[in-house]
Amino acid sequence: MPRGITQDQVNAAADAILGAGENPTVEKVRTELGTGSPNTVTRMLDVWRGQLGERLRQLSALPELPTPVGQSMMGLWQLATEHASRAIAGRFAEEQAALETARNTLAAERQTWAARLEAAETDCARAQAAKDLAEHACATLDAQLQDSHALRADLAQQRNRLQAQSDQLSAELQGLRAQLAEQQQAAASERARQETYVRNLEDRAHQEVDRLRQESKQWQQRLEAAERAHREAERLLQLEQNTLRDQLRSAEQAAARHAGQVAALEKALSETRTKSSRKRPQKKSAQRSGKGSSKKGVDPSSQPS
Repeated sequence: MPRGITQDQVNAAADAILGAGENPTVEKVRTELGTGSPNTVTRMLDVWRGQLGERLRQLSALPELPTPVGQSMMGLWQLATEHASRAIAGRFAEEQAALETARNTLAAERQTWAARLEAAETDCARAQAAKDLAEHACATLDAQLQDSHALRADLAQQRNRLQAQSDQLSAELQGLRAQLAEQQQAAASERARQETYVRNLEDRAHQEVDRLRQESKQWQQRLEAAERAHREAERLLQLEQNTLRDQLRSAEQAAARHAGQVAALEKALSETRTKSSRKRPQKKSAQRSGKGSSKKGVDPSSQPS
């Protein structure tokens, strides 16, 4: 309560209410005072009721009133006191019943709130367990994400390495094409030189016809051998070109396949990890066999010249 009340204040308020012809109840006294807790006002009203008989006896002993008037007033006061006591007792019983009802209601509400608190604590424990489970799942997902990033970086390195090998094969193919063009040009020059030499031999003296015929046969044989060697070189170069072209196509397909694997990795990490672990040995053996075949195809190209 905002401020304390005294017994005198409660007595004055009860007297005022009783003087107005009403029963001084706890609520009326509190309304009259404007403050006071129900328990305090009830206790002070009990004190006021206990002092009411003594105050009435003091009033009955007044010497200035005549005896008939005093007796009449005493009778009136006794009637008023009895009426007030009955009314106060009834009101007190009602207030006691209301307080008991309120106490029972508060007890029931306390039990209800206790049950709700217990349920809330249970929900809180479940929420904490769910939170711990979610945090564990989040940590697991983070680890899986880091593994996927590492696997993606590994696949990117493999793709870059395959791209570099493809570029190297392209450069080697261009070099072989240039070498083939040089060999073809050299063969054409040699053929032209042979033809010029043969024509010069035919223009010589007729006395050397037999010798020139023999020499021309020899040169013709050499020319045929050179042409056969040239054709063989062209055939080998063509085979090497086809081999390199197949290797380049395989490298491009492998690069495209790795690009598809990188894209599929973001959707299914576990499947990509299994596929990549199975394909790595095959890719390495294919790379070694590709390098060996490219070396074997280059060696014969230098023989026809």
